[in-house]
Amino acid sequence: MNGKIFSVKNLSRVLFICFGAFIIFSVTIRFGVSEENKWWPSRYGADDVIGAANEVTPEKVLQAARLITKGKVYDLQLTLEPGGPAFPPRFYQFQLMYNNLHPSRWLGENHFSWSDEVIAGNLGTFSQIDCLGHAGIEEVFYNGRKWGEIATPAGLKTNSCDQTPPLMTRGVLIDVAAYKGVSVLPDDYVITKADIEGTLKKQGGIRVEPGDIVIFHTGWIQSYWMKDNKRYISSEPGPSTEAAKWLIDKRVAAVGADNWGVEAFPVKGSNEMFDLHQELITKNGIYLLENVVSEQLAKDKAYEFAFVLTFLKAKGAGQSWGTFTGIK
Repeated sequence: MNGKIFSVKNLSRVLFICFGAFIIFSVTIRFGVSEENKWWPSRYGADDVIGAANEVTPEKVLQAARLITKGKVYDLQLTLEPGGPAFPPRFYQFQLMYNNLHPSRWLGENHFSWSDEVIAGNLGTFSQIDCLGHAGIEEVFYNGRKWGEIATPAGLKTNSCDQTPPLMTRGVLIDVAAYKGVSVLPDDYVITKADIEGTLKKQGGIRVEPGDIVIFHTGWIQSYWMKDNKRYISSEPGPSTEAAKWLIDKRVAAVGADNWGVEAFPVKGSNEMFDLHQELITKNGIYLLENVVSEQLAKDKAYEFAFVLTFLKAKGAGQSWGTFTGIK
């Protein structure tokens, strides 16, 4: 009996040791692959938290200012309203509370009255900015920071939108829909490097330069927003990973589009999901601007303009509502 007990105990120890060795081996392989293919530290240094915003120098601000020759202002943001299509399970709710918070209804002898509003919802809806803590590869985010080290229930410790400064820089519109001779690109149309270069050539040969914000016009918002919400959110045209690498080489500060996710989705014949997010945000610190209202820019053929990028500075947020403005 004692021999049997001893054998069982030994077997348990052996199994425990083998299981532990398997876990260590698996973790070593997993992190070994990550180390082999690591993209960090970023070109802006191991301590950097603002990524390609570093490309927006004082010279870029002055360059953008010189593009203002007509004084025309373009509102490039959607209006927050219930019912707007959003990537599930994201939502937005609004409630007006007309001075219900005060028992006497009015204040002072002059009977001051007011309105008060309450909203609830995801910051990843409507016109928004994806900051450096939004997209990762497994547990690793911009500049090699691990999710478990930067994330708390109260928000991100770093790589968050509140660390990103407001930007004013040169905006470049790439109207691929016009280049293709359509009002709206087909569902899940993949914009290639050749499309970008062909469009820029057609638009007068303008160049994309470091620190620029590049906006793709696909016709998606003007065609389907609040008109066919199911179609709007179920797919979208956008740039390919090949196009992303072209943009990375140009050292742009941000890339946006008039759709909900910037990149083509879904991509036929591919099992990868949102890999453009990973290439731009995670590996290179380039911000994504989603749901940019570019229709009027396209109509006016305003291919170069001053882009003012501001957003709700929510502490610890990886994405936030954007207040995008173009000035020509």
